[in-house]
Amino acid sequence: MTKGELINAVASGAGLTKADAGRAIDATISSIVKALKKNKKVTIVGFGTFSVSKRKARKGRNPQTVEEINIPAAKVPKFTAGKGFKDSIK
Repeated sequence: MTKGELINAVASGAGLTKADAGRAIDATISSIVKALKKNKKVTIVGFGTFSVSKRKARKGRNPQTVEEINIPAAKVPKFTAGKGFKDSIK
């Protein structure tokens, strides 16, 4: 499902215009991103939890040259599906 298809589904399911549904989805995503930037968790009961994970620095290899490279530490977004979400797609 693309973002456009999601907007159409939300608009028809909630009785909103496509423009209103698009703004609502954009605001939701923006709010989640802002919270994650502040290292906060976002929990949506019945759906899941968005959080930030820290990945340690490590060594890797360039597959073309087989040269060893250093991969820096990074903060990465993580999503853990909630029980209700998992159960609904079985």
